Amino acid sequence: MSADALLRERRPDRDASSPRNGRASARRSGPPMQGAATPWLFLLPGLAACLIFNISPFLTTFLLAFTDARTISPGTFTGLDNFARMADDPRFWLALRNGALYVIGVVPPLVFLPLLLALLVRDKGPGIGFFRTVFYTPVIASAVVVGLIWTWLLDSRGLVNGTLEALGVLKDPVPFLTDEWLLLASAMIVTIWKGLGYYMIIYLATLGRVPEELHEAAQVDGAGAIRRFFVVTLPAMRTTMTLISALSAVAAFRVFTEIFILSGDTAGPGGRDITLVMLIREVSSGLNGHVGYGAALSLVLFGLTLGLLLSVLRLQTGRKDPR
Repeated sequence: MSADALLRERRPDRDASSPRNGRASARRSGPPMQGAATPWLFLLPGLAACLIFNISPFLTTFLLAFTDARTISPGTFTGLDNFARMADDPRFWLALRNGALYVIGVVPPLVFLPLLLALLVRDKGPGIGFFRTVFYTPVIASAVVVGLIWTWLLDSRGLVNGTLEALGVLKDPVPFLTDEWLLLASAMIVTIWKGLGYYMIIYLATLGRVPEELHEAAQVDGAGAIRRFFVVTLPAMRTTMTLISALSAVAAFRVFTEIFILSGDTAGPGGRDITLVMLIREVSSGLNGHVGYGAALSLVLFGLTLGLLLSVLRLQTGRKDPR
């Protein structure tokens, strides 16, 4: 056998045994499988946190709702007595009314006003970054600080009444914070003002995905800015508007801080502006708080907010599928 033939026979062995080829083979083969339990090991911290801080408290609340537990007493099983008490509690129905009015007064502005703001600050130009920052600043501000600022503005001796009296528009201050309906309306205004920037950002993200060709085609067909808004922009925003409707409705039904701060922890004159969250806090607080009744109220609040969410989503599904 010639020397060239011997060299050709030995070359594959040398190539296979070289360190470089060994590393390449290892890269191609990849790390060995660790078993089916490996993904669960990565999920374990998150699952443990969810179990401890979400699922376990929910189950505890569910069990307490059927007992007469107090703050310092575990209580005994009472069946549906807490829910029967709830049906005869006028403060529960008052809180339910206020929650429904809050949803009606807050959700429509928080669906449409942020969209208008997003359209105003969508295009890049001089000062747009400043206005975006100004609109978003209330979102990152503390709810307590925001409530205190608006309390100072709307107080009988606050900036609004003082300015109107100085201009001769009013002789007596407007009872923004001491009238049942004006207090509720003032709290709605604070909620809307604080939520505008948050939902504006959601709309901005959606507007960036609307194809510019649709606007150009509508413009070629002779559609003006208003018609393009209704024909192109609004249909593209439908899913986002549904999402914002659901989020704002749930948040409105769970309102607490705005009314708590504006009323000075009194829930308005005679407690007439109380909400479900405020009622839960009231009945469950103190050493002799009715924890079982508070848990039953919490379950009802959970059911109402879940029903609101499903209703909004169902409405959107019905629009997409006429059948």
